[in-house]
Amino acid sequence: MPALVPLPRDFYSRDPRLVSRDLLGKILVRRRPRKLLAARIVEVEAYLGQDDPAAHSACGRTPRNAALFGPPGHSYVYFIYGNHFCFNVSCLPDGEAGGVLFRALEPLMGIEEMAKERGMSVDRESGMSTLRKLTSGPGRLAQAFGITREYDNEKDLTSIRSNLIIVDDAFRPRRVEITPRIGITKAVAHPLRYVIAGNKFVSKL
Repeated sequence: MPALVPLPRDFYSRDPRLVSRDLLGKILVRRRPRKLLAARIVEVEAYLGQDDPAAHSACGRTPRNAALFGPPGHSYVYFIYGNHFCFNVSCLPDGEAGGVLFRALEPLMGIEEMAKERGMSVDRESGMSTLRKLTSGPGRLAQAFGITREYDNEKDLTSIRSNLIIVDDAFRPRRVEITPRIGITKAVAHPLRYVIAGNKFVSKL
């Protein structure tokens, strides 16, 4: 693991498309007493703000989506389908709406803890299909990291004091694929989903 220094605010104060590409390969970290959960970011989607019909910010600023309007580098967590949370990070300068949705992670540390959060069991004999179920998909990864709206919404991911941060271990993907986003009904053709090509943990191979 690299030193637990979070990515700086200016990393996020950019177009969500640039942030999305650059987030691939970074590590999401949840710090707990005597526990550390870490997973590599392998799939994200960009949401472009009020001009993006699929974005939560398209309707303008509300109490629910306020985190998307800044400052950059804060978490935006929402509840969907009545059964799971989705985790995002705000982008662009303060006052401008934009964000990135986290869709899949590759577990690195704290796998047993993630499995416990997911109500699963993993051991040395667990195959790839079992490990994929931990963090492949936005609802799964949020549950694995214990991410909820009540506990994590508007959390500052750039603060060294935060227990939820993103760090850089100098890993760089060999190839990035860009596809249309998944699971939406508006602006479905826009190529705004970014994945590490060939990674087995992306939500849709």
